[in-house]
Amino acid sequence: MSKAHVLLMGPPNVGKSVIFNHLTGLSVSCANYAGTTVEFVAGKAGIKGRDVVLVDVPGTYTLNATNQAEQVAVDMLRGRHKPGTQSTCSHCREESDVCADELGSTPAAVICVVDANNLESSLYLLFQVLSFGLPTVVALNRVDLARDKNIHIDWQSLSRRLGVPIVPMVAVAKKGFEELKKEIRSVLDNPFEPRLDWEQGSHWNMAEKVSREVTTGTFAANSSRRRRWGEKLVHPWPGLPLAIIILVLAFAVIVGVGMQLRQLVLLPIFRGMIIPQIVAGVQAVVPPGTIQNVMIGEYGFLVKGIEWPFTLVMPYVLSFYGVMAVLEDSGYLPRLGVLLDGLLNNIGLQGSSIIPLLLGYGCGIPGILATRALSTGKERLIIATMICMAVPCISQTGAFIAMLAERSVSVVVAVFGLSFVALILAGLIMDKVLKGPRPLTIMEIPELLPPRLDVLSKKIWVRLKRYITDGALPMVVAVGIAAVLYETGIMAAVGRFLSPLVEHWLRLPQEASVPLVLGIMRRELAVLPLIEMDLTTLQLFVGATVGLFYVPCIAIVAILAREFNIRTAVFMLLITSATAFLVGGIFARMEFLAWFFG
Repeated sequence: MSKAHVLLMGPPNVGKSVIFNHLTGLSVSCANYAGTTVEFVAGKAGIKGRDVVLVDVPGTYTLNATNQAEQVAVDMLRGRHKPGTQSTCSHCREESDVCADELGSTPAAVICVVDANNLESSLYLLFQVLSFGLPTVVALNRVDLARDKNIHIDWQSLSRRLGVPIVPMVAVAKKGFEELKKEIRSVLDNPFEPRLDWEQGSHWNMAEKVSREVTTGTFAANSSRRRRWGEKLVHPWPGLPLAIIILVLAFAVIVGVGMQLRQLVLLPIFRGMIIPQIVAGVQAVVPPGTIQNVMIGEYGFLVKGIEWPFTLVMPYVLSFYGVMAVLEDSGYLPRLGVLLDGLLNNIGLQGSSIIPLLLGYGCGIPGILATRALSTGKERLIIATMICMAVPCISQTGAFIAMLAERSVSVVVAVFGLSFVALILAGLIMDKVLKGPRPLTIMEIPELLPPRLDVLSKKIWVRLKRYITDGALPMVVAVGIAAVLYETGIMAAVGRFLSPLVEHWLRLPQEASVPLVLGIMRRELAVLPLIEMDLTTLQLFVGATVGLFYVPCIAIVAILAREFNIRTAVFMLLITSATAFLVGGIFARMEFLAWFFG
């Protein structure tokens, strides 16, 4: 017998993922900015002795189906979601297909999360949800923020007005969950159909009217101060100077903390303790020869496969996600999007596009997936091209910093300056090539809040685990493949084949062809092997340039094919490869750069 499934719905930034985590026990990233949840997540939840499947629906402001996230939400309410959509299932505890036997054709109930801090806009979505006639429980979250503003909501009156149970909550403080579970169990045992006494076309008018009727109070002084600072951050003055300062400080913290963590903690541990023990153990058990070399040789996967992902890249991953978590949960990122809206409009994008771009600096895959929340196909393709062409993922960024920072800080600045210029050029060119309307900017600006330490630590931990499983472990496998190719002589043959391109055009040593082969599997591996080579500063810059523009890794190519089509994926492969070698060869001939880098 199929278990009943319950939809968890609500706008972005309202604490929906926090509620889902608590009810199911799953670790799902929850961010204080729009567009994080673009694929739904399903998990088993125990509701007062009854097992149900809770489905975390993509966050959306309306059900007008103007983008993919809204269409998914509408399909789920109508019972049209298809088994096989990718999600994280608590039954399997891994990325897999949704278990078809855990989901019924029609939802048994809906939990609609309403933001007490932005009641009117949340009520508009709630009214649309109620129009589907499903049993609904309203979780009135973030009542603490409303209280801080001296805003009081008569939730009992609202409950009577709408004819649905309402539970006041502060999800991040774990308040209200027992009452929520009781109401969910009651609705599952005694289902009802909401009765609306207004026409569907008057949802906005009713949201405004009802919100005004049940809300009393005025803004408190401390909230007004916070609101004033939030408004300053979206205006050119002082928003732009502050944005520059914040981003420079963020970059400095990422590099500084990452370098210190690498040099003072991870390198001594791995090079001084772990790797010598591995080498000694292998030498004691495995006789000298090809097998031993594959394990601990020049590309030994038990040496380089551990050292590269965990000592060269992971410290920068950790510092990057720490900084990003602070910017997300403080509510600054949406303000940055509003601030940059005018600039992004020049390349056919809206301000909210900054979010998938910044996600791309963590990993290109979630960056491309986050484009589902954008309103036009043209916008999605522009962002995907920009990510593939000029946005280094955090693993690649860590490789750049590890390779270049100790040689010359100016080289690091030059590489990321080149990335920024290429980002703008890619957007401008794609905007001219692709046909389609320019989108209107619609963004909700969340409250400017001090980040919570418990939320930050959980988010960093979840993302670090994701890096280890999705980044570090595949890198170990890729290094192992490279070791086999190197020891069997296949890599040398590839090097000879690519010799004219590598030695004559890029002016790099023949062994630099090895990273070009590895980079197809993992993008950062187009850079990391160069650290071991005796290269000049100019050669390092050329190698970094090729690595920056080089082909997306296999996983991103697969995502491009799935999200767009095979033709788009092939186009990205060709355009990135051509750009990498063309620009790298040009820079290799600019001898003055050697003097500039010192």
